[in-house]
Amino acid sequence: MKDNLLPASDIIVVGGSAGAVEGFQTLVRHLPADFQAAIFIVLHLPVDFPSMLPKILSRAGPLPAVHPLDGEPVRHGRIYVAPPDRHLTLQDGVVRVTRGPRENRHRPAIDPLFRSAARVFGQRVIGVIMSGQLDDGAAGLHAIRSRGGIAIVQDPDDAASRDMPQSALEYGNVDHVLPAAEIGPLLVELVNRCAGETMGKPKSNGDRTEDRSVEQNRSASSPEDSVGTPSTFSCPECHGVLWQVKEGEVTRFRCRVGHAFTMASLGGEQDQAVENALWVAMRALDEKAALNKRLADSSSDIRMAARLREQAEDDHANANLIRNLIFAENKELKPTG
Repeated sequence: MKDNLLPASDIIVVGGSAGAVEGFQTLVRHLPADFQAAIFIVLHLPVDFPSMLPKILSRAGPLPAVHPLDGEPVRHGRIYVAPPDRHLTLQDGVVRVTRGPRENRHRPAIDPLFRSAARVFGQRVIGVIMSGQLDDGAAGLHAIRSRGGIAIVQDPDDAASRDMPQSALEYGNVDHVLPAAEIGPLLVELVNRCAGETMGKPKSNGDRTEDRSVEQNRSASSPEDSVGTPSTFSCPECHGVLWQVKEGEVTRFRCRVGHAFTMASLGGEQDQAVENALWVAMRALDEKAALNKRLADSSSDIRMAARLREQAEDDHANANLIRNLIFAENKELKPTG
């Protein structure tokens, strides 16, 4: 019997990365054709990678899955999949598909979808984090839970990549931790408790701190004009100042443009920036050594040629030091077992 004291749960947002496709298929396989909820899915994809996920999910279960159009109304019984290189968000009862700033090194990213769903639909939202790397979605799941929604995480031991589910669990306030095969039936149970209610216009949930933060950080002319605390870090994308935003146990960073990072994703970007700088330095030293050797070979001044060859040897030795450092770091990062 339906409990009228419980809020309708008819907006389901799902995020995943590496190893999540199989979990998505398992989830939608258990949903009925008359499912009284709308499902929104974000999967991390390379920018130029064609997404076949709607076709895969449409074959896996009875619900149709599509890449939505920007401004398309939200309807029950449909699966909306973020297209490559576009964020999927919700706004005033419609789907937004936009090419906004990357978050957590990705576009589409999970956090923007989860945050927008929490802001627009509040207690009606169920957030699901599945297999994936790093921690995109943890902050968004926190936003859903803080506004009265339900948080579900795939059991890390059941996930092909446990980082993302584990990160979500570490931030706390998760209602259910289940293997992928049990998430679909749970969603049916949660949705059916208030099934039959129509998809009405979403109510404003009052707390628009995140949206104010985004807009003010995009247009701020000085750190004092921005929401959040200016950090000592620069944005890896545009090299602007990053503001630090603390939400419970979740710490995030956002620049004026709108690029956003968790601590883990910011660390990953900095690692990549350091490696890129090392490759540039190694290449410059190799080219400098080659140039000095060529100058030495063409010089008629014996002493000048000797100095140029000595400099070439030093440059070559320094390039080798950097080369060994790069490959040593890559070896340490290589998976074992």
